[in-house]
Amino acid sequence: MKLLRTIVLDPSDTFVFDVAAEPGDWAVSGAFRFCDQDAASLKGKDRWAFRGGFLGVKSWGWSTLVQVVEASEQDRAALVELLASRLVERFGAPDMATARIAAEEEVAFTESLSVHPVDTLIAVNRTARDGEIREAFRTLQRREGLGHGKAFTFLETADEAEPDDKLSLIDMSGRPHRR
Repeated sequence: MKLLRTIVLDPSDTFVFDVAAEPGDWAVSGAFRFCDQDAASLKGKDRWAFRGGFLGVKSWGWSTLVQVVEASEQDRAALVELLASRLVERFGAPDMATARIAAEEEVAFTESLSVHPVDTLIAVNRTARDGEIREAFRTLQRREGLGHGKAFTFLETADEAEPDDKLSLIDMSGRPHRR
C-alpha cells in the first residue's frame, strides 16, 4: 500500500504558511480545514494554504508537496487514529467514533492519490466555486538518474487544471509592498 508524506525541497513553506509541516509527516489533502470558511475572503498565508497546501497530520502544518511512499497496514491504521484524534482536539469533532469515520474517508482519499510510483511528488491546486471546494492534483517525477534535492530537477507529468496566472506570493503574504 502507498500513502503520502510531506517533503521539503527548500525553505519556502516556512515563508508561505503560518505553520509549515514537518518533513516526513503523514499527509492528507486537508481541504476539510476550509469547509466552514469563505474561500473568497481568505487572505495571505491562509489563502496560500487553501490554494496549494497538503496537511501534515502530526504537525497540523502545511506542505506544498507530498511524496508517494510505501506504507504498511499498521502505518495506515496509525494515520487514521492520529487524524481522528486531531479532528477531536483541533477541529471540534464530537467524539473519536465520529472522527474515526471522517479520518477513514480522508485516508482513503489519500490512498487514491497514491496510485503513482513511489517517490512521485504531488502538488494540489484548490479552488472554490458555487460553494464547493475543488481540487486538482499534479504529479512530478524524478528525471532519469537524478535524486530529489532541487525542485528544478522535476518534470511535470500530469496537469488536470490550468494554474491561476494571477497568483502572487507577495500579495498573499499580507505585507505591504510596492509594485
